[in-house]
Amino acid sequence: MDAVFKALADPSRRRLLDRLRDRNGQTLRELCEGLEMARQSVSKHLAVLEEAELVVTVRRGREKLHYLNAAPINALAERWISRFDRERVNALADLKRALEQPLMDSKTFVYTTYIRTTPERLWQALTDPAFTDRYWGVRFRTDWAEGSPLVWEQGGVEISHPDQVVLTYQPHRRLAYTWHTFTPQWAEAVGISEGVRAQLAAERRSQVTFDIESEGDQVKLTVTHDFDRAGTLHSMCSQGWPPILSSLKSLLETGEPLRG
Repeated sequence: MDAVFKALADPSRRRLLDRLRDRNGQTLRELCEGLEMARQSVSKHLAVLEEAELVVTVRRGREKLHYLNAAPINALAERWISRFDRERVNALADLKRALEQPLMDSKTFVYTTYIRTTPERLWQALTDPAFTDRYWGVRFRTDWAEGSPLVWEQGGVEISHPDQVVLTYQPHRRLAYTWHTFTPQWAEAVGISEGVRAQLAAERRSQVTFDIESEGDQVKLTVTHDFDRAGTLHSMCSQGWPPILSSLKSLLETGEPLRG
């Protein structure tokens, strides 16, 4: 946490984080635009933010895109905000967001977390239905071969579609698949209104990728969720992934998932 506080102490670095909050996934050139700082200075600030894990980067061709990573800040909240106060804090934060309404036009959500486990154990937690059900409430049925159908089970409802498939299967390194179809049965099971379900169904199917890297006695997990646009699903998943991944981390490190 010392590195996080050190990174946040500088106003220029906080400004860079604000710019990524407003539009995630920017190149160095884009982040330099409108700033009264030399390109080299911006690069140094970004290096400090990356070291503190507040910013993660993703290569797309020749471009290096920078993404705001909420995991370290979420860890601060988990440490000092009690369960009793959390709902009140969330309510105030929701009100603040509603009043400010920042523009969120990034089509990609990126979240990085570090888990004290092994790549093999984490891989099992991402693919074994017994694991996914405990921290996510979701079970997958597939042979995990690339291109194979991926049946999604949630809330007692089974969801299948020809476009629900495994995209990448590289054991202990990378897993990717397309997101599920939004059926009326699924919406009813998880408490989603028909209006919201219709908005989700109208959006192009998204896909999620899990990248696993071993770092000493920890494993770095980066989740990248790519959307067609920053629509309803992007908003829901951006809020949904952090608690899911925190629960996964808790399960692997303590043996028990977080309770909602």
